[in-house]
Amino acid sequence: MLIPYQELSTEALRGLISQFLLAEASDDLAQVDCDHHAAQVMAALKRGELVISYSEENESAAIRYRDTLAFS
Repeated sequence: MLIPYQELSTEALRGLISQFLLAEASDDLAQVDCDHHAAQVMAALKRGELVISYSEENESAAIRYRDTLAFS
């Protein structure tokens, strides 16, 4: 199930963005401004390149690349 980012609280959205950045982290990312990367993630959410998916099975939400999700 997809959740529109606009429906999340600012705190929840920041947490998901931080989780996404940590999962995508590389040595290069650690040396660059995290606020800059968070802004890039937010822009990608607005463009629809990234989406927030909710897993009912795991009862968790995460940011994912739209093109990697299988829609039925």
